[in-house]
Amino acid sequence: MKTGMLYLLFLSGVLLLAGCGGGDTETSQPEPAEEVAASPSEAASEEPAPAYDGKTILMLGDSITAGFGIDPEQAFPALVQEKVDSLGLEYTVINAGLSGETSAGGLRRIDWLLRQPVDIMLLELGGNDGLRGTSVEVTKSNLQAIIDKAKEANPEMQILLAGMQVPTNLGQEYTRDFREVYPELARENDLPLIPFILEGVGGIPELNLPDQIHPTAEGHKIVAETVWEGLRPLLDAAE
Repeated sequence: MKTGMLYLLFLSGVLLLAGCGGGDTETSQPEPAEEVAASPSEAASEEPAPAYDGKTILMLGDSITAGFGIDPEQAFPALVQEKVDSLGLEYTVINAGLSGETSAGGLRRIDWLLRQPVDIMLLELGGNDGLRGTSVEVTKSNLQAIIDKAKEANPEMQILLAGMQVPTNLGQEYTRDFREVYPELARENDLPLIPFILEGVGGIPELNLPDQIHPTAEGHKIVAETVWEGLRPLLDAAE
């Protein structure tokens, strides 16, 4: 069985157990764009612009990118930086991952992140939208707006899109439509795509924390390899 399917089965079980406690049921309903949960980073717009030194690889994502539950140096952005350094490439990897981030949160944050030049951007968002039951149309629209803003800021910027999958507790149709958002965006914007960023990790207990959602340090090593496979051609093309 492919790891993507294993991930959906494990994540469905996690969500089912959480639901047994009689918790919030709002996540079972699609949310209009203006009602998507506020990003924890909204206050960032009041902070000074980030300072990047030289060429940059911006990794815009949620808790997967942020390295939830492990040391930041063990998260895949730091591991990718090690790969970049080993080749003597003068790129700085910026970990702009934020736990709980949605596509709407990323959209609110992107202008601030792009106040300084960015050469390559990994876009890893949408997973929390899927867990909340946000409409597929809203998620796709938010991701497209992030892509548009990035291209407007730097038409030469290379964007690598990272796909995510969601469990079937919201129905097979939603699961399918959500999964298709990423290849559709890749085709429509002529972007390279990582079909599933947790390939080889999702659904494998020993590679995930007890919540069976977030990778362990060992899991992040595999995620780093998956990201590197998509990123390396962009770096080679830029040389």
